[in-house]
Amino acid sequence: MVVSAPAVALWLGQDHEARHHQLAWLMVLGWTTQGASGAGFGLTSLYLKGQIPDVAGIALVALVIKITCAATGFILAVVYLRVGAVHWSSRSQILVRQFMLGLGVTALSGAAFLRWYL
Repeated sequence: MVVSAPAVALWLGQDHEARHHQLAWLMVLGWTTQGASGAGFGLTSLYLKGQIPDVAGIALVALVIKITCAATGFILAVVYLRVGAVHWSSRSQILVRQFMLGLGVTALSGAAFLRWYL
């Protein structure tokens, strides 16, 4: 959702305002899921092993990147839903969608590194 929703929004162009609104909700849901899955992983480890995973080096950098992307993506999607669709220019909306696509790709890449090094 964090990659496909902004990609579809960019592909549709500016003529589908209702679809963009729906896709923004998918982005909010996707970023919420990203955050919840990471928190769930940590809490599951804490419950089953009695400690959170030992994250260091590249995995720590990947985790920080993933958390930063998830928080930024969530906030940006909510702001877009609140004011962006109405008050932002078409160019600004396109830039936000491009940025959201970049955040999604970056977060998923960070997650891959995180899984590799854990």
